[in-house]
Amino acid sequence: MEKITLHDKTFRPFIPSARIEEAIDKVADEVNRDFEGGETVPMVLCVLNGAIMFTAELLKRLKFNCELVSIKLSSYQGTHSTGTVLNLLGLTGDVRGRTVIICEDIVDTGNTIIALRDMLLDKGACDVRICTMLMKPDVYDKPVKLDYVGIEIPNAFIVGYGLDYNELGRNYRDIYVLDE
Repeated sequence: MEKITLHDKTFRPFIPSARIEEAIDKVADEVNRDFEGGETVPMVLCVLNGAIMFTAELLKRLKFNCELVSIKLSSYQGTHSTGTVLNLLGLTGDVRGRTVIICEDIVDTGNTIIALRDMLLDKGACDVRICTMLMKPDVYDKPVKLDYVGIEIPNAFIVGYGLDYNELGRNYRDIYVLDE
């Protein structure tokens, strides 16, 4: 893995794809344990665009029937969270009376994931589980427990495997960290 340059920033290798795959296997095992053999058909909610790769890989490993829906939210501008969650593309399915498994690429402050969870509950979801590939425990300060976490990372700006810097970098199989 070599350094990459996106726009005006350089990023160095941080998490190799093999470690990401292991984390997705672990998360899939936990989700399967909770839902395999159940009578309900949960909805897997992909938070666009960042969670596309994670959600696709997770879906391949799930051993129960589920539906896939998506939503597009944003709270980032450049390398910083704005603190405001914008709903850019509405929910693509009806969640009333359903169990929803949110698939997110990364949870840092938790503003986006908690706003989304509350919105789903307001729209009538009977149960909402939070599943994230990455989590920054140093900055997550919400009282809501995350149900499934792939990898905990320090509070650093990262790209790759669905994560971007001003829309570039999502296509990399590995994850890179800002080289300061």
